[in-house]
This record gives sequence, structure tokens and C-alpha cells, in this order.
Amino acid sequence: FSMGEYAMVGAEIAKYCGATALTFNMHNSSMAWSRFMFDMPNLTEAERTVFAPLREKQFRRAMKERAIYSQPISEGGQNWTSKPNQTQCRKVDGGWKINGFKKFASLAGYCDYYTIVCTEVFEGQEPRHEDTMLFVVHKDAPGLTVKGDWDPLGMRGTNSRDLILKEVFVTEDDLLMPRGIFGKTLPNWPHMMATLSPTYMGVAQGAYDFTMAYLQGRVPGQPPIDRRMYGTKRVAVSKMYARLANMRALWWQAFSEAKGMPSKAEVMRMYAAQYNVMEGVQEITALAIRTCGGQSMLKSLPLERMYRDSRCGALMLPYTSEIMEDYIGVLALYDMTELDTAPGDEGGARNSLWRGDSGSLKALR
Repeated sequence: FSMGEYAMVGAEIAKYCGATALTFNMHNSSMAWSRFMFDMPNLTEAERTVFAPLREKQFRRAMKERAIYSQPISEGGQNWTSKPNQTQCRKVDGGWKINGFKKFASLAGYCDYYTIVCTEVFEGQEPRHEDTMLFVVHKDAPGLTVKGDWDPLGMRGTNSRDLILKEVFVTEDDLLMPRGIFGKTLPNWPHMMATLSPTYMGVAQGAYDFTMAYLQGRVPGQPPIDRRMYGTKRVAVSKMYARLANMRALWWQAFSEAKGMPSKAEVMRMYAAQYNVMEGVQEITALAIRTCGGQSMLKSLPLERMYRDSRCGALMLPYTSEIMEDYIGVLALYDMTELDTAPGDEGGARNSLWRGDSGSLKALR
């Protein structure tokens, strides 16, 4: 499958339930990283030889054992896109021991395995991004606990509770991918970090579809009242459709171009698509509620859930709306050779900014 096909599946699920689509992506991210990074042209045959059995193990678990994966990265107040992960592993006899904390661990308590992104630390050396490692930890591993409640504004069905890791022992067989592969491949596969956007593209489509059905009197369990005669409703629908079509066109182009080693123009379109979807879904769900009226506030109808869910997307790392505004502006105004010296906020999220050399301002068409 292609990344574009994967995105379409996620968006289709989200038309009906955004939380299900998010957890679908949470599980499949571990699979997608193994699927697409293995084929990157900058890997050596020796690296692929070590990588192959590790990914085969994860694929076998998912397919034959029906194992469900969670892939928590956020650490609550610590921006992992600007500094190395604070969850750390340290070498011990026979493997490593992991200590740390993960926030927003979707599927916490319900999945079979957690893909833990952590930083390997060494005596006398500051933690570095290039020492990032990924381990697959079983839910019953000694030292791993799930804490806290999950009562957020939206996406309440993800059960994204806190994950505590204290002296969790892992071995080389528990690696998702070999040492060094993550840092070597992910910066050159930036679309991989935009896989939250299909959920919000689907939520926007779902809100539009519900509005159409409601105004036409086709909602199951509701009186078959035709509300299409009101001019205000028709104008609102036209605005919703125009915004949705704009979002979908850019988003679909971005995901149809998704690949390793993209051009600058392709990355810029992806950033713009991410931004438009996360901002646009809020506009569409808000307009849907205003258009459908008072009943749309009731929990017996899906719009109030879609409205709450829609507000969450712009906040999700690594590509929050604020970060996208920064990235788009920097890539538009500075040459690739100037990126590391471009002004920005101290502790900003520039480490996730694409730095490929396959494009220039002239490529932006």
C-alpha cells in the first residue's frame, strides 16, 4: 500500500469516529515506520539485513497474534521536537533499562505492546537526538505502569493515559529498528509525521455529511423535516463545501506525493495541507453546529462530539498549527543553507524541520 492509500483509509474511519481513527493510526504508525523506512535508499544492505528480522517480528505479531500497538512519544511539557526525548535508556548487562514518562499514550491499558521512543544516554555526554532508540515493550513488562484518568475536551475514546517506565529491561531483540536507523530515515520521510491529519480530514467530511443529511431530513431517528428552503442554510452549506474541497484537494495532493527524499515543494505542500486540515476542521464543525441549530448540541447527535474532537488536532505534536506556521515561513523565506541560522524562539521545534537539499525556492510552484 502507499501512504496515500493509508491516509484515505484513516479519513474514511474518522468520518464516523475520530477517536477510532486516531488509535488506528497509533497502532499502524509502528508498522508504517517499519514498512517505509526499510525501503529508504540511504540504508546500506548491512543495515537492512539487521532490520529485516526485527520488522518481520512486529508484522507477525500484528497479523498472526492480532497484537495491538501503541506508540506514545509526547512527554508532557517537554517538546520532543526540540530536545532529545527525556525518556532514557542506559546500557546494562544483556540489554538496556528504560526510565521515563509518556503523556497521551493512546490505547493505554488496552494495547499489547508500546513502542517506546527514548534517548540512549552515556556517562559524561549530554543526551543527543542521534542517540534516539525505539523499543517494543510488552504491556506486562515489569516496571511499566499506566496512571491517571483520561477526561479531555475531545477524542475521549482514545484512553490516552500516562505511561510510567521505571527500570524496564529490554534487549536487542526488542528493538523496533536497529540503532541509528530512526535518525537516518525519519528526517527524510517528513510525511510520516503528518499521519494525524487523515483523522481530521475525515472528521471534517463527517460533519459536512451529517449537515447535508440533517437539512434534508435524512437522519435516522429524527423527524424527516426538510430545512433546505432557508437561504441561510444554503449559504452555510456552500461555505462548508468550498472550505472542505479546498482542504481535501491540497491534502490529497500532499499524500499522493508522500515518499522518502521529497523535494522542497512537496514538503511545503505537506506542511500547508497539515495546517489547512487542522485549522479547517474547526471552522467546518463550528459552522455545521451553527447551521443545524440547537439540537446539534445534544449528545444524541454526533456533531457535538465532532466539534470537540476537531479542536484537538491543531495541538498535536509534532506538527501543531503553530509549528506549521513557523516551518512554512522559514522554508519560504530562507535558503536551505540558512535554515540553521534562521531566527526563532529559544527551544523552538526546529529539530523536526525538514532539511533536505533536493529543492530550492525556485521549485515552489
